[in-house]
Amino acid sequence: MTRGGGVGADNARWVVARGEAVSGPFAVAITDEVDGWQHTSLRVVELEVGVAMTHDTGHEEVVVVPLAGSVTIDIDGAESIVLEGRRSVFDGPSDTAYLPRQRTITLRESGTGARVALCGARATTDRAPRRIAAHEARPELRGAGTATREVRAFGLPPVLDADAVLVCEVITPAGNWSSWPPHKHDEDHPGVESELEEIYYFEMRSIDPRGTDPVGYQRVYGTADRPIDVLAEVRTGDVVLVPHGWHGPAMAAPDADLYYLNVMAGPGTERAWLIADDPAHAWVREGWTDTAPDPRLPFSSEGRSEQ
Repeated sequence: MTRGGGVGADNARWVVARGEAVSGPFAVAITDEVDGWQHTSLRVVELEVGVAMTHDTGHEEVVVVPLAGSVTIDIDGAESIVLEGRRSVFDGPSDTAYLPRQRTITLRESGTGARVALCGARATTDRAPRRIAAHEARPELRGAGTATREVRAFGLPPVLDADAVLVCEVITPAGNWSSWPPHKHDEDHPGVESELEEIYYFEMRSIDPRGTDPVGYQRVYGTADRPIDVLAEVRTGDVVLVPHGWHGPAMAAPDADLYYLNVMAGPGTERAWLIADDPAHAWVREGWTDTAPDPRLPFSSEGRSEQ
């Protein structure tokens, strides 16, 4: 690992704690106004009962992800889309929606309030609005043993055809490591590696009956030529930005399940998520063929696990 001036030396620039990126109705607003950020955006809105919010997609295409609650999306020039959502991100996959650029949308909650993420990327082509049913992207288990995590790839090919944006969400059970082995996608090598910046948005759920403070941890590190040094303790509503470099692990504390929403895009003409493992840790994949996945996954609306 190549470190900078000390572990976490770049936290102040690339870690955004809850409450530090509030803009208008958005509890979180990560856009190209962030110094060094170019291709992706994330906006999270808390819709109180009876309150609607209007947003112009502008030059971005947007994937709408209900984090908690249900939402109706009114779209100028198109039929409304109803997303049934879920109680929380730990209660299984949700239906989502794709919205093209240059549309005015209005989000309306269903009567119980809602928390909704708008995941954006600059787009140059037009597509039709689309509802993506939860069953179209069945949960995929990646890794094994204590590196098992659940990936819901509703915003990745082949489920979603889009201009640039790539979106997925990952559930990591308490005590497990995710984003492991560490990997990067900051160079354009066709068929091998994509050049993508990435947003991590986190939520936690304590499994401690005493309700202790749930936390997780995120690591990002670079090379001698492109240094970056992030080691962050993260809580619900926090964001870590990955402009380049190796990222991983994302660590779930032993007493809390960990969720993160990823938004990716880059300057390349091919919309693909291709990664390169850190050679120092890539060997861990060899052991997964003989190690069973974590039986706590996948999570579902009926309980903590479908198994």
